[in-house]
Amino acid sequence: MIYTVTFNPSLDYIIQVDHFMTGQINKTTYEKILPGGKGINVAIVLANFGHESTALGFMAGFTGKEIEHRLENFGCSSSFIQVKEGFSRINVKMKSDEETEINGMGPATQQEDIEKLFDQLKVLTDQDILVISGSIPSTLPDTMYEQIIEYVQPNHCKVVVDATNTLLMKVLRYHPFLIKPNNIELGEIFDVTLNTQEEVIPYAHKLQELGARNILVSMAGKGAVLLDESGKEYRLPAPRGNVINSVGAGDSMVAGFISGCIESNYDYEYAFLKGVCSGSASAFSENLCTKEEVEALMKTMKL
Repeated sequence: MIYTVTFNPSLDYIIQVDHFMTGQINKTTYEKILPGGKGINVAIVLANFGHESTALGFMAGFTGKEIEHRLENFGCSSSFIQVKEGFSRINVKMKSDEETEINGMGPATQQEDIEKLFDQLKVLTDQDILVISGSIPSTLPDTMYEQIIEYVQPNHCKVVVDATNTLLMKVLRYHPFLIKPNNIELGEIFDVTLNTQEEVIPYAHKLQELGARNILVSMAGKGAVLLDESGKEYRLPAPRGNVINSVGAGDSMVAGFISGCIESNYDYEYAFLKGVCSGSASAFSENLCTKEEVEALMKTMKL
């Protein structure tokens, strides 16, 4: 089984407002509501590929129930901890002459809620994959990533981490199966600017020396780089297409890589190709990528 953890899931209210003006009444010309959060995006893409997963995390109130309902509509299973105080956040993402986002706070998570999450993680085995991604809300300790990975280590499950800077660096000593920084995040870790695949590779090696098994570095329009656990390097350019919406592209890449590993018995070359095409297919669409979109892109690409 694949499990994803989203600490602060949301309902994303996506709207288009032509020429938004402050201090006035503005009307939307387009609107959509989607379940949001990095782990949730991974779960949806995995479902699109035909892989079962269980979305874990915290939610509360009527918005929490709606997130669960919308995930069911995408074919995703979930087992969220119901938090007593507050409600799951609503994030407003407005497209206009400029893009504006207003993110909600989320529920007030308590220690007893954290303990319930750890109880759920007891069932993981060496046959399971655990995806932990996204930021940690202020109501949770900033050591949540480390606590979870340390807790599941005796079970030998494969842990995938998609986080930035300090959150990422603190978990490398636990030897996560996969990490996925982008080139900007990788550069920020080492205080350098990384613009090319050649520049990225030595710093990916540094993360591997610090403990990561596989390092997948996304570079938007400049493609991606994979350094696998045997030290082999892979590079791909970005597939050709018109970028419509980059939100969720990185999560789609993670889901594609995981899917590729499962389908090929951990052939990293195939997993890398599917990951890159999954991220691009989502960027080329208003929605998260479908199996058909990814397969079509894969036919155009070669390692």
